[in-house]
Amino acid sequence: MKWITRECPKIDRIACPWLIRRFIDPEAEIIFAPFADIPRLATELAATPFDIPATEFTHYEDRCTFDYFLEKYQLTDPALQRIALIVRGADTDDHSVANEAAGLWAISAGLAYNTTNDYELLEKGMVIYDSLYSWAKHLYKEKHTQNPTEKLLLQIFNTYLHQKKTEKKKIPAWATELKDIIQDQMDTNLSLSLKEISEDLNVNPAYLSREFSKYFDNLTFGEYIRKLRIEKAVQLLNSPGNSLSEIAYLTGFSDQSHFTRIFKKHTGQNPSEYRKNKVKSKTDTKG
Repeated sequence: MKWITRECPKIDRIACPWLIRRFIDPEAEIIFAPFADIPRLATELAATPFDIPATEFTHYEDRCTFDYFLEKYQLTDPALQRIALIVRGADTDDHSVANEAAGLWAISAGLAYNTTNDYELLEKGMVIYDSLYSWAKHLYKEKHTQNPTEKLLLQIFNTYLHQKKTEKKKIPAWATELKDIIQDQMDTNLSLSLKEISEDLNVNPAYLSREFSKYFDNLTFGEYIRKLRIEKAVQLLNSPGNSLSEIAYLTGFSDQSHFTRIFKKHTGQNPSEYRKNKVKSKTDTKG
């Protein structure tokens, strides 16, 4: 049987011929041609087009032509299903589909760059996909490092790296000063701006924004300010002298609804529930 597709193949148009020859038709003839010539050549040569728009063997939604071949010929081999995810991820540039997709794309792109003859490229690609099939069939659960000593050394190395990463970093002077500025202004300036603060500190605002989370509980500037507002709200809720609307105003929220939503996100309770529980807790303690 003859099959025809576009010239200059990279992924799907190498993977599909491999699949055809290995699992559908070992004697299949694969033809590569310019896109504009395919309708005419398909008729003249009685060849079935594939990976061509508006044909049966093509992409459907987020799936590629390789997926369709598996479905059409009911190829349920688990190894082929694993390869299908890798091919799909590489062919659609969605490398989140399979960890190996980025590697297949890199190898395919490099192979096509080095090999300008499509038929020579296909023969080299057959070797690549034979190897990928062996991995998917027999080796996909194995790791590169097999030697127990090597594994132990890697474990120690990774533990050391983790320790180095989690060691407390020396806090720069600007971070200490910034913390003091925020604490000083929280009660009087509820619209603190990172840009304004960066000018006070004489620090580039882009740098300040990028480095902020390293020294402020892994929070962005906005998240840290909201955290402080919630802490202030908790203090005010412990006192019966302020209504929820007043507390929302005093802590810099646009309205009570906004305050309630953010407070619940941080504490898991509505402000009113928090206050009631605190009152009940005090009553139970006295009793």
